[in-house]
Amino acid sequence: MPDPQRPVIVNQLGPELGKALEEHPSRPLVIHDPSPAEPWKIAPGADILVTGGFTTWKQAPRDWQFPERLKWVQSQSTGVEIYPPTLLHDRIMTCGRGLNALPIAEFVFAAILRTEKRLEETRARSEVDWRRHDIGRLYGKTLGLIGYGSLGQAIARRAIAFDMNVLVNRRTTWEGDSNIAAAGIDEIFATADHVVIAAPLTAETAGMISAELLGAAKPGLHLINISRGGLIDQEALVAALVAGDIGSATLDVTTTEPLPDGHPLYALANVFISPHISWAGGDQDQDFQHRLIKNLDAYLKGEQLEALVDPVRGY
Repeated sequence: MPDPQRPVIVNQLGPELGKALEEHPSRPLVIHDPSPAEPWKIAPGADILVTGGFTTWKQAPRDWQFPERLKWVQSQSTGVEIYPPTLLHDRIMTCGRGLNALPIAEFVFAAILRTEKRLEETRARSEVDWRRHDIGRLYGKTLGLIGYGSLGQAIARRAIAFDMNVLVNRRTTWEGDSNIAAAGIDEIFATADHVVIAAPLTAETAGMISAELLGAAKPGLHLINISRGGLIDQEALVAALVAGDIGSATLDVTTTEPLPDGHPLYALANVFISPHISWAGGDQDQDFQHRLIKNLDAYLKGEQLEALVDPVRGY
């Protein structure tokens, strides 16, 4: 059981968050370790670790033994695939799931509207540009969602507001909606006009968007990935875009990041790449701080925490 008197918290997310922790009624001892070069090297006396998806976590020895006293890890990131597997086991882990859902959902619809309305192509810069253009619409079109957590649900609500049809593929059961239909991933790729990848990256989902799926997609399909680059077979994606098996792609995530200079995806006119920024524009820092303090209250009372990570599923 945690010591309710004065928990020891290692904070790797900066002084502002550390100040909020220090002001908690439990008077925690906060150890500040901002932007750590070796984030896995945690003070032996720590009860709690507050961390983020630093790329340096990739360098952690896979068999690293974390302090026995460490009982709870709060991650700022939604995905937890970057952390050593041993960090997820034998302790509580919570994540930032859902905190970025609204700005990412807005980004998705900016991408869909950009594609349907052909905004760059139809912009008038001179008198000669004043002519008729064929542009698309959203109403009556079909949106496919691969993943239906808080992000998928936020996207679906906006799709319904645009009078779109929504097809959802999700591994676990869920309560249906009159405007949303469950569908297999093959059906979604074969029938949807826009497909959004909103699933977590795990050993089971890595490379799930395969050459076979892309080759059988509806002509003109617009593929949007705002989750993790590893969910898509990237070489197969390049081939499908070149061959015209799918119409276009909006990629906020790639493998690797940043995508190196000279990568063929940069050269394709039907690809829009953004530097993993779809989450930006909201109140993420404030929302994360609120969740952290709420979870700290629950932890000290022995109650269930919010946004728990299942170590078996990996999300």
